[in-house]
Order: sequence, then C-alpha cells, then structure tokens
Amino acid sequence: MMTPNRTSSANTIIHATGVSVIVDKRTIINDVTIDILPGEVLALVGPNGAGKSTLLSVLSGDVTPDAGSVTMGGRDLGGIRHLELARLRSVLTQENQVSFPFTVEEVVEMGRSPWARTPERERDNEVISEALTLTEVAHLADRRYTSLSGGEKARVSLARVLAQSTPVIFLDEPTAALDLRHQEEVMRTARTLAGEGRAVVIVVHDLSLAAAYADRVALIERGSLVALGSPTDVLTEDAIADVYGLRVEVLDQNGRLVVVPRRN
Repeated sequence: MMTPNRTSSANTIIHATGVSVIVDKRTIINDVTIDILPGEVLALVGPNGAGKSTLLSVLSGDVTPDAGSVTMGGRDLGGIRHLELARLRSVLTQENQVSFPFTVEEVVEMGRSPWARTPERERDNEVISEALTLTEVAHLADRRYTSLSGGEKARVSLARVLAQSTPVIFLDEPTAALDLRHQEEVMRTARTLAGEGRAVVIVVHDLSLAAAYADRVALIERGSLVALGSPTDVLTEDAIADVYGLRVEVLDQNGRLVVVPRRN
C-alpha cells in the first residue's frame, strides 16, 4: 500500500501533526498528519468504525486530540474562541436533527448566527436564499422541519451549514440519506465551493463519488491514515481489497473512476 503523502503546502489552512485520539484505552485515531488546502475537496473514506468522523471532528476543532496538534493559520485550534471558530469553519455532523418545529427558512437562518452584530448580517437574506436554492429546498422554505422526509431534512441541514459562509466546510456523510440525484448534487455543490477557493472536507462511503469529485482522498483504516493522494493513486483495487476485505474492480469511465464489487 502506498505511503501517505504528508507534504505541507504554503497555502495550508489547517495542519494536523501526529494527532491521536484514545477513548476507553482504545486508539481511535493513530498518529495522523494531514493538511487541509483551500480550493480542494478532500474525501475521508474507509470502513465503518475506521475513525473518519472522529478525525473530521479533530480537524474541525470539535474534539481535542490526546496527542499531536491541529493549527489553523498557525494558531492552535484549541486556542480559538468558539465564535471566531464558527466564522472560520462550519460543520455538518451526522446527528444534525432539529427537534423543534421551526420552518425550513428558520433552520437555515440559524447558520447566520455567528455573524450577528457584524456588517455581514446585512447579507443574511441573500445568503439564506442562495443556500436554499443551492440545496434545492427553496420550495420548502415555509414547511416545518419536523414534517420533512429524511432526505429533505438532510438537504436543509446542509443549507444551514452553507449559510454559515465559512472558508472551511466539514461534511460528515452528507449523502447518506439522499437519493441518487441528490447525492450527485451534494458532491457538485462541494466542487462548486472548492471552486470558490474554500476547503471542503467530506466523509463519504461511496468510493465512486469520492473518486468522481474529490481532489484528494484520505484512506483511513483502524484510525491510521494508510494512503493520501489523488483518487487514482489511492483507490486501487489492491488498496481497497486490503482495507475493506472486498475484491473490487476499478473502472475508468471517461476519466472518472467507478468502483464495483466483484460478484460471483
């Protein structure tokens, strides 16, 4: 298996060095070094329980590592106040449900709270409208969030994160509850955000989606970063078989990789 490429860039937004997380004497993240770069989509992939969501939480500053460090612009993430951090990065977690019967527009508006009492507040209506349109939920604006389907709720939650308007965006399995078309739309949105110069870190299980839309793929196994690089370099048949314990075919369709299990 390839050695992870840990080369730093002068443009690095977030830099993690030797981070480890231990829970109940069990190592969840093991000595991971990785950079987050502007203008790219970085996909975190790996089997269930590999530590992808925990790594995303460490990189976003929501979890403090037991070893190593995470810096943003040269500053330790742990030393950045919550409000400032909320203006620098936004996070879509797997547990992103809203239990109160707010309207869809009110839920998306929550993403603007870090910008209260700043000049950016004047852009609220514009940014909220853009987020609703981009996630294709504008027609649901007056609906109660609690009345929506699982896929609709997922798109509204994504719209709330987009409305936060941060240079770094963390998305933990944003395609999990979505149909085929909306999975593609979410990944296209990630590419659009990267095209605007933002950094997008996304946990995704579908390796074909990762291959199609990510600039770099980080392959995680048992808390360790076992490969990091372009989809072509990382998502090889041998590497996938080693990490997932499943034989696959990796096909090239018009320059994009498609990962297909080998079935008897």
